[in-house]
Amino acid sequence: MLELKNLSFTVEGEKEILSGIDLTIPENKFVVITGPNGGGKSTLAKIIAGVIQPTAGTIELDGEDITGWNVTQRARHGIAYAFQQPVRFKGIRVLDLLRIASGKDLSVASACSYLSEVGLCARDYINREVNASLSGGELKRIEIATVIARKARLTVFDEPEAGIDLWSFQNLIKIFENLRKEIQDSSVVIISHQERILKIADEIVVLENGRIKHSGEGSEVLPLIMGTEAAATACARLNQ
Repeated sequence: MLELKNLSFTVEGEKEILSGIDLTIPENKFVVITGPNGGGKSTLAKIIAGVIQPTAGTIELDGEDITGWNVTQRARHGIAYAFQQPVRFKGIRVLDLLRIASGKDLSVASACSYLSEVGLCARDYINREVNASLSGGELKRIEIATVIARKARLTVFDEPEAGIDLWSFQNLIKIFENLRKEIQDSSVVIISHQERILKIADEIVVLENGRIKHSGEGSEVLPLIMGTEAAATACARLNQ
């Protein structure tokens, strides 16, 4: 379980980006953080991952204070972070990347199974370089495959739908639906404003002007932020 206590972040000489954030991310939950642009969502994701440090407050992982830990230390303790724009690695094959992510000398068959989970034909990708020859959608799915291979305790996706086409987005939703069904001894946090991702959330957190405006079960929060009868009906169907 991850707990953020009275968390704030201020850029020197600029306004406060986050203020007084109290948030608990329990185990075995699919949590979506949403809200208006500029509300502090991506900043919060980076703070959870250790990419940047808060200016006030604490972060605890299973009761241990990890506020001062950097991204490498957090990664070693099971916190994974997926960037808005996945990094390209010239000269590194997809197979190499999966082996690095898993921390094991994966067999080709095992590596291919992770690619299959994200809807990629393994034989077409396993020996390809992670470079500019791959599309945005392909990179997203390969990055998710590496996250699955890592078996992280907590995975943070920062706007995974950014920069991909509609076809790739449809496949991305299917991947997240499967991740939600198979969550075990881990949690997933997604920064997103896409309705289809919000609809599959166990919990939704709404950030606005650096503060939490709403937080709770998806079936309760989604109608508040969508403001429509249709949203409430969609949530009811999900819970049947």
